[in-house]
Amino acid sequence: MSDLTGELIDGRYKLLSLIAAGGMASIYKATDNRLDRHVAVKIMHPHLANDEEFVNRFIREAKATAALSHPNIVSIQDQGWNEGGTPAVFIVMEYIDGFTLRDLLTDKGPLSVSDFLRYMIPVTSALAAAHRLGISHRDLKPENILISNDDRIKIADFGLARGGVLGSTMTVESSIVLGSVSYLSPEQVQRGISDARSDIYSLGIVYFEILTGEKPYEGESPIQIAYKHVNERIGAPSLRRPGIPEMLDVIVLKATSPNPDQRQKNGQELLDELQQLQIVLNPKKNQMSLELDLPINPPIQEPIRKKRGHEEIRIGDTKVERPDFTQSNLMNPKEEPMGNTTELHRKKAKKVRRNRALVVLIILLIVGGGTYKFLTISAGISVPSVVGMNITEATKTLELLGLHVSVGSRTYDPLVPRGKVISSNPGGGRHISKNGTVLVYLSKGAEGQPTPTKAPPATSPSPVTTSARITIDSYLGKSGDQAQSELTSAGLVVSQNFGFSDAVSAGNVMAQDPAGTTPIQVGSTVTIVISQGPELVPIPNVFSMTRTAAITALENVQLQAKVIVQGAGTGKHVTRISPKAGTEVKRGSTVTITLG
Repeated sequence: MSDLTGELIDGRYKLLSLIAAGGMASIYKATDNRLDRHVAVKIMHPHLANDEEFVNRFIREAKATAALSHPNIVSIQDQGWNEGGTPAVFIVMEYIDGFTLRDLLTDKGPLSVSDFLRYMIPVTSALAAAHRLGISHRDLKPENILISNDDRIKIADFGLARGGVLGSTMTVESSIVLGSVSYLSPEQVQRGISDARSDIYSLGIVYFEILTGEKPYEGESPIQIAYKHVNERIGAPSLRRPGIPEMLDVIVLKATSPNPDQRQKNGQELLDELQQLQIVLNPKKNQMSLELDLPINPPIQEPIRKKRGHEEIRIGDTKVERPDFTQSNLMNPKEEPMGNTTELHRKKAKKVRRNRALVVLIILLIVGGGTYKFLTISAGISVPSVVGMNITEATKTLELLGLHVSVGSRTYDPLVPRGKVISSNPGGGRHISKNGTVLVYLSKGAEGQPTPTKAPPATSPSPVTTSARITIDSYLGKSGDQAQSELTSAGLVVSQNFGFSDAVSAGNVMAQDPAGTTPIQVGSTVTIVISQGPELVPIPNVFSMTRTAAITALENVQLQAKVIVQGAGTGKHVTRISPKAGTEVKRGSTVTITLG
């Protein structure tokens, strides 16, 4: 996409400079000439503006975020089509003058626990507000967490948001293109589905990275990283950086559980756990849960005000009046009868001792419960999910971890093909001692479906009766999520492959076998090929961006970055792009950027 700096959008927004570029759009710093203020304008790439599906998703992003009113979420201010100049679909957002959490981690490395809480409590509070409205972010990562120069913190880019106002979801493959595989939950990788608990997993990975300075998994390709998220268990942060409290270990381990049912169910539950941790770490600190657009540094408390006969104490908007018990104090505050003062001090000391004992008890209960959970989680081996595998695949997967396999009962299940695993005991995400035995339960397929048997020697095999048959629809051009959901619900097995297409939008079905209107037996396999969009992608214009922003913009369209630093190694911004911006290259190609 060409640089639109200098353009006037909708007769109102003057584009000043390019901030960032991604797979769908570029973001510009702009001036709102009507209100005389800075804004951020997100403009869809022109080669996508003719695609109705992308335009609709772009507009859904605006509607999703506009429905959220929270001080820690970047607000949407306008949306429309530029009709007076260069054709463009745009969204106008609140402009944040600052940097991203990724920039902060790059500069400072891992943060202290206190700084972790300062930054993550507002972020988690914002996510809790979104989840209350039934909206999931689906692309949480440090690049989408903004920090203003005056230390205000905001979540940006609900572009992959999902909720009641948004309609269908995208497949995991398009999420990988537009998001970051390092933060995808196992269910997003495996089945292309997500909900609030998937956000919890992604935020749990962000927690891990903030505390340790490292992502939990690295790999030479996105597929390798995705495989690790599905098949491995993230360890406690303290294993990489000693000194992290056990309670915080437990929170992160719970949030990053491979089994969604074992995670915090939404942002509010995760926020509650962080606030409990904050109380345990600093019981004397006033714990405030006000959702205000204020710097994350703690505000200065207002002084205690007194009036005749009462003490008036204000903490935020809360006012408590406590009467001064002695009449002599009302008459003459400077004269305090010794008897009354001693009695008052005795009562106060008793109350303080009682309160301290209560606090100690609460701390012991919280820490004891957290330690118990931590020790339970840490003990043994995390059982990977083997649901949907055949017995050979399940056995190989479990034996690689030093576990034994025993086959339990076989039951009819119309949704799980014959011979595949329905469930296991312990289930995926649970823990078991090394050399332990996992009991797996296999499906007999749909009830009434014949079980194949070997024919007796020297005889002809008996004829096999036909099982239930259904006629499948054609899903060509439809969402891969829709195909996956409907075919699975019909008792069929779905095999997904991916390919490039200039004609079919990313995330939609470009091929199907068997074809639509074909009668097929329940339990049979239907193969669908999901479009990744065009194989060739235009190189985004990353000129003048920081190193981190440029690399992120290239990775978002599946391009690799090779970085060259000129001079004495002090280059901070991109001064050259090769091949030049706008050149169409194959996904996975390397683009050389020079910093100067």
